[in-house]
Amino acid sequence: MKNYIKDQIKKSYETKQVIYNDEDLLNKIEEVSKLCVELYKGDKKTILAGNGGSAADAQHIAAELVGRYGFDRPSIPSLALTTDTSNLTAIGNDYGYDKVFSRQLEGMGQKGDIFIGISTSGNSQNIINAFISAKEKGITTIALTGRDGGEMAKLADIALVVPSESTPRIQEAHILIGHIICDIIEKETFGNGVG
Repeated sequence: MKNYIKDQIKKSYETKQVIYNDEDLLNKIEEVSKLCVELYKGDKKTILAGNGGSAADAQHIAAELVGRYGFDRPSIPSLALTTDTSNLTAIGNDYGYDKVFSRQLEGMGQKGDIFIGISTSGNSQNIINAFISAKEKGITTIALTGRDGGEMAKLADIALVVPSESTPRIQEAHILIGHIICDIIEKETFGNGVG
């Protein structure tokens, strides 16, 4: 069993090593981080959504921004569309599950906000619909996905595609990328920058 555990750790490391050497993906992570820093200077917010484990990642990243990531500082506005069960169940019941995020964006999103849609496959229809609604409102769209990026990568303003076919490895990389972005936002906005 110990060898199996070590093998899982090795596979996670190997996925992150590919990201480490992917200049295009690193440039996109930097671009998203800079966009978010500028966004917060303009009193806008990030909005995140995903399904299942990606819903948990959306909530996790939003909480790092609203609460704190590495040090005490003013709260940063961020919202996960996955947390309001009344909204999710009412919209799902009245309009269908494919509309649970797009309908919320219609009501809460503002021009200049950033929407980060998270999906390991890049083909979650409710995230795709949210991208369409976001574009109609002038909201910048970021896809955090894996595999070949799916439909989300085609629709997004910027697609952060983890180069893996494994859902667990993609999810592990998503939270790493999310943490890096939170760290940069916090340090650039309230600290001494990242150098």
